[in-house]
Amino acid sequence: MGGVNYVTRRRAALQPEEPDEESWEELVPPPPSCPLAGTAAGSWGGREAPGAMLGKGAGGSGAKPAKPSFVSYVSPEEIHIKEPIEKELNLHLLPGELLLCEANTVLKCVQEDGSNRGTYGKLICTNFKIAFLGDESASDDNEPEFKNMIIGENDITLHCIDHIYGVYDEKKKSLSGQLKKYPEKLIIYCKDLRVFHFCLRYTKEEEVKRIVSGIVHHSQTPKLLKRLFLFSYATAAPTNTDIQNQTVMFDAIKDWREELERTKGNMKYKVLSANEAYKVSEKVYKTINKPPYEVLKTDDLSSSLPSLQDIQAAYTRFKQLFLIDNSTDFWDTDVKWFSLLESTNWLEIVRRCLKKAIEVVEYLEGQNTNILLVEENASDLCCVISSLVQVMMDSHYRTKFGFQSLIQKEWVMGGHCFLDRCNHLRQNDKEEAPVFLLFLDCVWQLVQQYPPAFEFTETYLTVLSDSLYIPIFSTFFFNSQHQKDANMPGDGHNAQSSHFRFLTVWDWSVQFEPKAQVLLNNPLYVEKPKLDKSQRKTTRFKHQRQLSLPLTQTKSSPKRGFFREETDHFIKNILGKRISKLINSSDELHNNFTEFYDSWHCKPIDFHGLLLPHIEGPGIKVWAQRYLRWIPEAQLLGGGTVATATKILDMIEEVQSLQKKMDEKHSRTVPQGREALPMLRNSARLSSLFPFALLQRHSLKPVLPTSTWKDLEDEDDLAKRDDEFVDLSEVI
Repeated sequence: MGGVNYVTRRRAALQPEEPDEESWEELVPPPPSCPLAGTAAGSWGGREAPGAMLGKGAGGSGAKPAKPSFVSYVSPEEIHIKEPIEKELNLHLLPGELLLCEANTVLKCVQEDGSNRGTYGKLICTNFKIAFLGDESASDDNEPEFKNMIIGENDITLHCIDHIYGVYDEKKKSLSGQLKKYPEKLIIYCKDLRVFHFCLRYTKEEEVKRIVSGIVHHSQTPKLLKRLFLFSYATAAPTNTDIQNQTVMFDAIKDWREELERTKGNMKYKVLSANEAYKVSEKVYKTINKPPYEVLKTDDLSSSLPSLQDIQAAYTRFKQLFLIDNSTDFWDTDVKWFSLLESTNWLEIVRRCLKKAIEVVEYLEGQNTNILLVEENASDLCCVISSLVQVMMDSHYRTKFGFQSLIQKEWVMGGHCFLDRCNHLRQNDKEEAPVFLLFLDCVWQLVQQYPPAFEFTETYLTVLSDSLYIPIFSTFFFNSQHQKDANMPGDGHNAQSSHFRFLTVWDWSVQFEPKAQVLLNNPLYVEKPKLDKSQRKTTRFKHQRQLSLPLTQTKSSPKRGFFREETDHFIKNILGKRISKLINSSDELHNNFTEFYDSWHCKPIDFHGLLLPHIEGPGIKVWAQRYLRWIPEAQLLGGGTVATATKILDMIEEVQSLQKKMDEKHSRTVPQGREALPMLRNSARLSSLFPFALLQRHSLKPVLPTSTWKDLEDEDDLAKRDDEFVDLSEVI
């Protein structure tokens, strides 16, 4: 495929006597199969343009005059012909995945400096994803450091698609429903903040219609639950019953008994099965006025924290800062980035959630008082705050398996409406809100403030957020456990039910090889020392977070949260008479909080004890790895916190290698089950956004964008100034 570079002028109404010299941009040529018009002498605005090529529709009697267009070849010395790659581009399909439509000769653009350079290939749409098969060959230089075995670098699951735009005459328009006119360029914004640009200018018209209509229909139109790829995969995928997972799923009575045993304090509880099979239980009403519930605090989160609509609106503004079309847009917004960030209000919402969690901890730890969290549906902000409190108070939930068990208990079995909040069915945009992502962002604030306290890394949190949109795991694709069970094949009635099994996201081997899974584990983690039997008997904790949920859920509609009916009755009939007596005044609450917060931060940190995050302005930061990982200009090559972690991993690898040699010397055999960590790349080639960043995609730009210089004063006037005023060498 030819690699001839062209230069073209943007279509714009320029003054004939003063053409804008900065509006030139590079353009990848059409493939060799597309015939080019013959070259001829042309003109631009009355000026001669030697070596020019007239665009289509430039002449003709009675025809509407076309917009100004000018194309010129670069000099022969700059021409570089790329040899075509003679290999078949094969698409890897998952079990149950079907090819729906495809288009050839599609240009995937590399959005640097506003240019349209890129790679030709095939664009494909299946019932699971959109895939681009390019003709570039994989090499050691461009091979991703962190591969996902389900989703490739150029793959987008249909659930990960946020918005689709078409470009018509350089104007961007949102695409939805039936299209009357098909665009010459397709722009896809993803929920994981990737941006893809596909040029369809050289694709056959019938293929353009099929691929654009297919992508818009299968990603934007409402769906039925059982039409999700989740069911197709579960039916077609082979059953693997040998999966070993230490995550507690809380789907059996023994899980609740073991958790009750692990968290027991001075108070006695027992596990009941009164609401088994989703029967409505009156357990709550019989025990609410008995010890220890006769003295408790009540916090209505619906009045003290932002609403779901506020959370969604703030995140919508926030993510626009990271959905960058090209590097020019990035640098143009760089000078006002912090003011734009503040105006989104997303970090303020993160801070308010952390502050609320600390307030709850102060009730439990400082005042030794139980607290009841209340909200409208009891499965959104209640999940956020209760989970954060347990992460802050219980070091078990800072381990990887403990954290996964916490999510199973408080979010999955707790009935968080993942299906609605992630808008997987595209049925109701008003129900969409990134509540679980808000929780992960809050946890990341703790992880980045206290790295030795957590067994998992920010990379783990990042891939966990990505897993929200991979429809082969059932963890994040139901509103409740009742909804999941109700949509399972019937016992014995379905011939396929014997091998029908939903995967859980906690089996990381489905997505990552062992080499990649190493990056999910924190080498800085300080393990909790094990106590001997005598110490275990004498050690008692002042207060332990008790179970927040009963054995099973009540039967409710998919859009109603866990324990919805009981909560409504409880608030109206029992709490209504007591709320005014149980909630302290705001001044008293503020004083208690401030004293508790300041006192804790004056003490030495126990990484296995209580953890309270810093919630002052500088303490709450942007989760750079997740939000900036696809923006090369935001990378810090060879630096960042990843540099320290890499050095520690190198030391661990060396120690394990030496230990292996010592074991072999003593036993003369290789120990079974002991493998050294895989050697990583040269640390000098890493970046602050490792392992997601592609190092070859890095561009340098001036500190002050060109647009800012233009706003300051005229370029001619700027050139006449002395070097003392503007030192371009320092700027660039």
